[in-house]
Amino acid sequence: MSIIYVLIPIAIIIVALALVIFFWAVKTNQFEDLDRQGYSILFDDDLSGDEKKLAEQRKQLQQRKETDDRD
Repeated sequence: MSIIYVLIPIAIIIVALALVIFFWAVKTNQFEDLDRQGYSILFDDDLSGDEKKLAEQRKQLQQRKETDDRD
């Protein structure tokens, strides 16, 4: 029965640690883009120069939009 006095505080500490890690992940936007890695296998990595420029412009526009949405 005395083991309960040890296990309950350990369980509380583990749950508190898990909550801290979860809220840290949410705060640092770890869950913002869950689909990108799944779609990455569908696209070729070897883009032409024009396609790279266009992709970079789209990326910058998306980042601006996200920062505007947060403000």
